[in-house]
Amino acid sequence: MKLLPALFLLLFYVSSFSQSKLHKTLKKFNTESVTYITVEELSKKDDVVLLDTRKKEEFNVSHIKNSIWVGHKAFQMDSVYHKIPNKDQEIIVYCSIGVRSEDIGEELIKFGYTNVKNLYGGIFEWKNQDQPVYNLDEKKTEKVHAFSKHWGKLLTKGKKVYR
Repeated sequence: MKLLPALFLLLFYVSSFSQSKLHKTLKKFNTESVTYITVEELSKKDDVVLLDTRKKEEFNVSHIKNSIWVGHKAFQMDSVYHKIPNKDQEIIVYCSIGVRSEDIGEELIKFGYTNVKNLYGGIFEWKNQDQPVYNLDEKKTEKVHAFSKHWGKLLTKGKKVYR
C-alpha cells in the first residue's frame, strides 16, 4: 500500500515532463497562426471534418476516426475543396504533434476557410489522453506511427510503430 502513492507521483511526474516537453517543442516550431483545439474540446465535438496531414504510411497505421488523409508534402488544395466545399465548415487539422498540421492549416486559411483549428499535440496527445485510434479497417488499435525515435518520445501511450 505504501507503494501506491509513490507510483502515482511517478506517473504524474512522467506525464508532466511529457507535457512540458510537448509545449516547448510546439513553441519552438509553431507560430500559433492556426488556433489550437485541445483533445478534450475535440472529443466533445461531432460535426467537424478531421484532416490528417501526416505521411500516408503514418495514417495507414492509425488515425482518428473518420479522418480524411490529405498529407503534408502531398497536400492538394483542389482535392480538399472537392471534399469540403463549405468554407465555413469547422476543420480540425492534425499530424503527430501539431507542426505539419499548422502548415496545412495556414494553407486552408489562405484559401478562404474560416473555421480551421490545429489539434494541440496531434495524434500523440490524442492517444496519450486515452482517446481511440483506428486502423485502415476502421478497427480500434493501440498502434501509432511514432515518426522517429526522437519524436516518439512524446508518445507515452499506445504501441509505437516506426516503419
